[in-house]
Amino acid sequence: MHNPGNATPERFPAQQRFADGAQYIAGRLTKGTSGRTHTVVDPATGEDVLTYELAGADDVDAAVAAARAAFPGWAGATPGERSDALHRFAAVLADRAEDFARAESLQCGKPLKLTREFDVPGTVDNAAFFAGAARHLQGQSAGEYSGDHTSYVRREPIGVVGSIAPWNYPLQMAAWKILPAIAAGNTIVLKPAEITPLTSLMFAQAATEAGIPDGVINIVSGTGREAGEHLVAHPDVAMTSFTGSTAVGKRVAEVATATVKRIHLELGGKAPFLVFDDADLDAAVNGAVAGALINTGQDCTAATRAYVQRPLYEAFVEKTAALMDTVRVGDPFAPDTDLGPLVSHVQRDRVAGFVDRARSYARVVTGGQTPQGDLADGAYYRPTLIADAAQDSEAVQSEIFGPVLVVLPFDTDDEGIRLANDTPYGLAASAWSRDVYRANRATREIKAGCVWINDHIPIISEMPHGGYKASGFGKDMSAYSFEEYTQVKHVMFDNTAVVRKDWHRTVFGDR
Repeated sequence: MHNPGNATPERFPAQQRFADGAQYIAGRLTKGTSGRTHTVVDPATGEDVLTYELAGADDVDAAVAAARAAFPGWAGATPGERSDALHRFAAVLADRAEDFARAESLQCGKPLKLTREFDVPGTVDNAAFFAGAARHLQGQSAGEYSGDHTSYVRREPIGVVGSIAPWNYPLQMAAWKILPAIAAGNTIVLKPAEITPLTSLMFAQAATEAGIPDGVINIVSGTGREAGEHLVAHPDVAMTSFTGSTAVGKRVAEVATATVKRIHLELGGKAPFLVFDDADLDAAVNGAVAGALINTGQDCTAATRAYVQRPLYEAFVEKTAALMDTVRVGDPFAPDTDLGPLVSHVQRDRVAGFVDRARSYARVVTGGQTPQGDLADGAYYRPTLIADAAQDSEAVQSEIFGPVLVVLPFDTDDEGIRLANDTPYGLAASAWSRDVYRANRATREIKAGCVWINDHIPIISEMPHGGYKASGFGKDMSAYSFEEYTQVKHVMFDNTAVVRKDWHRTVFGDR
């Protein structure tokens, strides 16, 4: 499936950068001790870019021990000290922006314009946001709620956080997991996907360069079955945060609950794209193509199910197919590339399987092919539009996670909103209308953690990201994420100095 040899240094010299290993424990790179190796492959060329020793249980234990040892000092730092460290961290990330962009494009197949303009700037902004937020970790103000006592609420760090990040946005997901956790005073062990560890390791190295103490951020690069399960089950890990598929999320929850951990799950999505008959058709078409194809469709909030009210349906299908056909598929490092490969040949073949099966019950309007010629060795798949599928079909109900958009018609507003809600998922959605009352109704009635109006995909550090239903629970980004990474403690002071309290009579004596 791939060719041996190293990718060209012009892309990113991964083997050279990680010659000391792909585990980052207590401030230094080390080799994994599982006895097995894994090869990171450039999905655009099929070439090997890094072969490294996978983490085993011993590496996870070492990383957790390092995080546990660093916790008292980091948790005891003042909010201002943590904020200053995170500001320095943001500056180092910004200074290394091109390195991060090229490494992310290499391991994921993302076009450089995506990593340069979305992944990396978003991560730098996240770091800057949490640098400020670290100073605003507050509890409820003091008050005499019982009359005889003064109460207040403290927000305290939980301890060691064990997080697992996916392969679709390795850098941004590392930031989403690490930044709120450490801003709140926790320490962390992150397991990135074994196929995309490069930028998570670079992220931890940048933190050390910024002066964040050794052991606060640790990375274990290993498989989910070995390193991931051991991390989630570890008795010294106080919280688990996982982003990935709903099926794996269920397993994470099962393992974590055995040791009564706090759990944060951001799982799959199947975002509806609801177009009412008064919408700006051209705006909706442009939004659908961009929202469906960002990151080659490997985005849990990507537009995947377009429901278009009957008067606009045929025109929407025609215009969307035409616009998709203009998208330039090619080498992620080429300046004119719009769409790169999927993350792996395995993922490419999975997506192709969904489309091939859909041919028996729906119409593949455009795409549905793997490019040949210069792109034949990569994990490429052409932008694909499927029309006229049934609501209960696989293409409508299952997460394809590729450059595929399914379009269905609807008649009444009630039907459109019902169809939008008719999957197990509830991560994100959008509605397109010029009518403020229609749009407001959609925001109220669509069951999703984020609903865009007349746009689809933009995210900002100040606002939360997380889902409803089978898309999980808990929030990334924003001040709300502190609720995930802190414990609430009620402190109560007696104000009476009375030796024998009135309530003592319920245990001994009379009034």
